[in-house]
Amino acid sequence: MTRIHEHDHTPHSVDFLRALPKCEHHLHIEGSLSPALLFRLAAHNAITLPSHAVDVAYASIEALEARYRSFTSLDDFLDYYNRASAVLITRADFEALAYEYMKKAHADGIVHAEISFDLQTHTARGVSIDDVVHGLNDGLNKGRTDFGISFRLIMCILRHLPVSSSVGHMHLAKPFFDAGLIFGLGMCSTEKSQPPTKFRPVFDLAREFGIGHLTAHAGEEGPADYVRQALEELGVHRIDHGVRSLEEDEVVDMLVKRETLLTVCPLSNVCLQVKPRLEDVPLRELLERGVRFSLNSDDPAYFGGYLLENYVQVQRAFDFAPSDWRTIVANGIEGSWMPDEQKEKLIERLDAVIGACK
Repeated sequence: MTRIHEHDHTPHSVDFLRALPKCEHHLHIEGSLSPALLFRLAAHNAITLPSHAVDVAYASIEALEARYRSFTSLDDFLDYYNRASAVLITRADFEALAYEYMKKAHADGIVHAEISFDLQTHTARGVSIDDVVHGLNDGLNKGRTDFGISFRLIMCILRHLPVSSSVGHMHLAKPFFDAGLIFGLGMCSTEKSQPPTKFRPVFDLAREFGIGHLTAHAGEEGPADYVRQALEELGVHRIDHGVRSLEEDEVVDMLVKRETLLTVCPLSNVCLQVKPRLEDVPLRELLERGVRFSLNSDDPAYFGGYLLENYVQVQRAFDFAPSDWRTIVANGIEGSWMPDEQKEKLIERLDAVIGACK
């Protein structure tokens, strides 16, 4: 286990890892809802959280933070995730949520964020799409103004719901895609018994609507074949998670040939017991086999850290050289949905940070 210093110019310092111009591609905005903000919004919106007798985790902010450190599975996490989302009611709530993330992103040295949201979670509670999308854009635009962080907003469909629900929400969201308020389409939630091919009608509709940026969760709980299905049947341009891709050489070859980016979430993988230890997340093997990946925080309020903490823990576990970090961060930049000119400037900035590393 490598020791990480706070202040120096080596790859073993927090300063070096913070200075890297990081892009985050796998961030569920609902998963950045901190217990502190959750309690504040619940009080403001007169929403009653479960009593101490029902769930001791809601006795205090500290108790909930502690419960978040002991998830036993993805489904266990999703129970708390969905319950917490119920405090998001108004446009101002979504603005506060998005801006809180942007403040944390700035502190972590993030320069570009591609942020997912779960529309179906909110419309099921009677929240309007206008309040969700405009509220998120309000907070993200404020963050861009205050911190200089560029962003894209991705609508994720939920694979545990009927395909018809996703199709209906695509039609509901089309004006927001057309207006540029939503940029891309993703797919999340549990992979169990939910193969990507089931959702081909949704992704076909996305192409019909002219949505040119597609991603999907695959190869986290699900097998490597789900990654293949997402690429070949859904036509996605990125894979969220994808750590089980290495179980099939054919899938690895496909990822390398297509230069597909995996948006890997190391702390999430350990918290949800996808992998027993951080050292078991196959980052070094992905590097050695030429599979492109970025590091991401997934649902940071629940998984013990935002993006910088993922970088710190990865460096502690893997002791990557500056050249490794150059590859990881550069692949994240190249795999981002941003203009080429912006990518070129960020690569120059990255090379300056690497060049200054002792």
